[in-house]
Amino acid sequence: MRGEEGGRSSAAASSPAQPSPARKSRLPRRASASGRCPCAAGGKMAAAGALRLWLGGPGGRPSSAGSKAASLHWTSERAVSILLLGLLPAAYLYPGAAVDYSLAATLTLHGHWGLGQLVTDYVHGKSSIKLANAGLYLLSAVTFAGLCYFNYHDVGICRAVAMLWSL
Repeated sequence: MRGEEGGRSSAAASSPAQPSPARKSRLPRRASASGRCPCAAGGKMAAAGALRLWLGGPGGRPSSAGSKAASLHWTSERAVSILLLGLLPAAYLYPGAAVDYSLAATLTLHGHWGLGQLVTDYVHGKSSIKLANAGLYLLSAVTFAGLCYFNYHDVGICRAVAMLWSL
């Protein structure tokens, strides 16, 4: 039967059960000044503050703008990955300056976002994060400049990879 759980009747299942002694909390419960639940006195303010933080920060502004930006960033990362998948055959079939510079931009952006996730996940402390982000921007700028220099003054990315494959 649907109302019975493990041999108990539906009346026993719907009545509030007393917690077993093993499941009771071992921590002492602090009462508020009124003797009620600990959250009764200052809990409303704490709950309101927690709700404001959950909604979008200390100002209590809704986080729709932040989540929209995060969603756009996530979509952009996927678009760049798909673009790279399309550029790889294009680089083989149609080598040229347009594909070379497109590869330089997308490879740099893809690497920047990937290394940015490493910084986000593994670098802690305000000054360390600022230093790591500055290094990441410097690395990305030097990478893009180097690839553009290579495309302009040398054979380009497409032909360089073709030359490596011919070895």
